[in-house]
Amino acid sequence: MIMAFIIGCEIGFWLFVLAGLFSRYILKRKRLGSVLLLFTPLVDLVLIVATVIDLRNGATANTAHGLAAVYIGVSVAYGHRMIKWADERFAHRFAGGLPPAPSPKHGRAHASHEAKLWLHHLVAWVLGCAILYAMVWFVGDGQRTSALLSIVKLWTVVLGIDLLWSLSYFIWPKKDKAASR
Repeated sequence: MIMAFIIGCEIGFWLFVLAGLFSRYILKRKRLGSVLLLFTPLVDLVLIVATVIDLRNGATANTAHGLAAVYIGVSVAYGHRMIKWADERFAHRFAGGLPPAPSPKHGRAHASHEAKLWLHHLVAWVLGCAILYAMVWFVGDGQRTSALLSIVKLWTVVLGIDLLWSLSYFIWPKKDKAASR
């Protein structure tokens, strides 16, 4: 049940984003578009409240409950970036805006870009883990919430791998194949 709710919230998030951009660029109603885009964080709030209520009502935490916290951490950390990405493409396609600038592909600029992405991942991890630990504390039953702590451990390993991957671009920067010919 909670997994379907998470999927519904993810769909709801993108529906609000698309409705906001559609209103802004197609209908030319910038204020309505801004209001719809501001509703995206409410989707996250609804998700976490539903997850905590489910756990508080006696559900044993599983991966889906943990994914709700991960989703919220990622949504907060990357949300503005994702909306900006979509906004640039929508403006270019439907409103004659400039084409979006490509992300750097080589050298130190690429390494810096990857490091910034890792910092977003770190913020997502901090927020997601704080929510996971808050859920464990709020439920107050270690046996029913052990899956949430497993998510923290796994995500910490993934964050560490991402850090090593990101730092590797400073040690072995990607080279421009066209320039080296």
